Amino acid sequence: MLSLGTSLAFAGAAFAASLAGVGSAIGVGIAGQAGAGVISEDPEKFGNVLVLQALPGTQGIYGLLIAFIIVLNIGVIDGNIKDLTTYQGLALFFAGLPIAIGGLFSGIYQGKVCAAGIYLCAKRPEETGKGIIMAAMVETYAVLALLISFIMVNGVKL
Repeated sequence: MLSLGTSLAFAGAAFAASLAGVGSAIGVGIAGQAGAGVISEDPEKFGNVLVLQALPGTQGIYGLLIAFIIVLNIGVIDGNIKDLTTYQGLALFFAGLPIAIGGLFSGIYQGKVCAAGIYLCAKRPEETGKGIIMAAMVETYAVLALLISFIMVNGVKL
């Protein structure tokens, strides 16, 4: 049976992967809906639209990365799961929250910015790069959330 600390660490990994993944799924869906409309009118714009639709997917990758690091650190990969104290488990749980919450919201809002960029691409294809830059501004906050989660996870002494 897992200790409370180990269970909390698993919960932190689960939150990091699932909430960031939900944000990405919603964001990619929002951008995909916009993209489908543009491509139905002009299939030649598929390449530009695809780039903008894919951008919100990175938050899910960031959440998965932090979840993987947490489960790696507690010994899941090698089969020797560590018996963590409650404090260690809480620390890993809270370490997963920045990317969980940051990934959730930045994925959704990046999807909205990408949808706007897709509409920009529809009217002025030569300006697609500007749409990508605007979407990258939202990405900055997902990267910052990833960074703080990474630092926090690596700061927990097991």
